Amino acid sequence: MAWERRGKNETKARRPDDSTTYKYLHNYINIGIMTRHMKPLRFIDSSQKDLREMPADARYALGVELMIVQYGGEPSDFKPMPSVGAGVYEIRYRDANGAFRVIYAAKFAEAVYVLHAFQKKTQKTPKPDIDLAALRYKKLIGGLK
Repeated sequence: MAWERRGKNETKARRPDDSTTYKYLHNYINIGIMTRHMKPLRFIDSSQKDLREMPADARYALGVELMIVQYGGEPSDFKPMPSVGAGVYEIRYRDANGAFRVIYAAKFAEAVYVLHAFQKKTQKTPKPDIDLAALRYKKLIGGLK
């Protein structure tokens, strides 16, 4: 995966050509990420539809970050979301089209669950988005018992 430095602690995914993709996948294999078991992605309610409606660059970058999580790695820009639930994180991505977020839970052995995907319009994560992710997390926990 190719990354461009944009500013302090900001990176932007750049869609690589085939040779670059091979080189970076080779690096992941060498450091052991790709040799681990890949957890499946499971989308809760409309989270997959919401992710698919994002611009192509955001969708691509967030998809790569989710793949890294599936292999047991950490995304390049994420933060815990304890207000949603234990073991829930938010992947952050910003480009010229705005700020995009994916809220997920990876603490379960069977899968990585995508709870919510959205575009941020304000500095602070809107309460309705947090509440929706929390509701989906509770639904997930209830379904797993």
